[in-house]
Amino acid sequence: MASQGQTVSPGTRFRALMDQGCVATPGAFNALCGLAIAQAGFSAAYVSGAATSVVAGVPDVGLLTVGDFCRAVREIYQATGLPVLADADTGFGEAEMVRKTVIEYALAGAAGLHLEDQQFPKRCGHLDGKALVPPDHMAEKVQWAAKAARAIGDGGFVICARTDARGVEGMEAAVKRASLYVESGADMLFPEGLTTAAEFADFAKAIRTNFPSRRVYLLANMTEFGKTPIINIKDFEAMGYHCVIYPVSMLRVAMGAVSKALAQLKSEGSVANLLPAMQTRQELYGLIGYTPGTPWEARVR
Repeated sequence: MASQGQTVSPGTRFRALMDQGCVATPGAFNALCGLAIAQAGFSAAYVSGAATSVVAGVPDVGLLTVGDFCRAVREIYQATGLPVLADADTGFGEAEMVRKTVIEYALAGAAGLHLEDQQFPKRCGHLDGKALVPPDHMAEKVQWAAKAARAIGDGGFVICARTDARGVEGMEAAVKRASLYVESGADMLFPEGLTTAAEFADFAKAIRTNFPSRRVYLLANMTEFGKTPIINIKDFEAMGYHCVIYPVSMLRVAMGAVSKALAQLKSEGSVANLLPAMQTRQELYGLIGYTPGTPWEARVR
């Protein structure tokens, strides 16, 4: 669904970026963070289910609604205009709800979403004890998602299928499941919980072998403190990945700084020594595009 003043949808723009090279996609935990991502020169943003959940004060176990996620997507897209790829967990229900989720995310301005093949209630992809739905169950969700996506706007909305099979059934099963999801209509694949750079390379090679004449986008999750080692985006690109998400990185940096600052304020009784670490009033106003005394115009996307 093309935005006002634009000739192509966010999804089509996101595809074009990935066609040009591997897209670094930091996670925005709110619109202000999204603006900082845009100001830093990034061309896309990500909305993480984990970040969206913990910002609401709840764990990432599927407690939030599709409306909660759409609100985050809408605010970030309206603020930044960047293509936003968004987490949709397990689709908030079965096939019919998956279709509604795709439509709602597109209306909110998302460029695409990813669905995962975990059983509900899901858990973080880098934790043990996950359980998967049968492959044909996930394939049905992907089929419904893809059909909905093709009916929206210019048809560019990206359907990404995430498989958590590596940590449950092994790499061979992960490739097999992922291939089924492509056959079911997925535009992009997200292999979660891979443990080495070699596994990422092997997965990409296997998908290229299985689909030699089809454009299948590949997403890598560069999260911290999990099963995946820190890998540079240039290395991911060399392996054939088109997008690298950093889902909770900025939230972790921000909350790490907040916790330290609060401890220092509690200890010292003053913010005097915190001032050098603060964003100034002028920097904040510059980030949101506000000049005191001048009417601020809401953005049109």
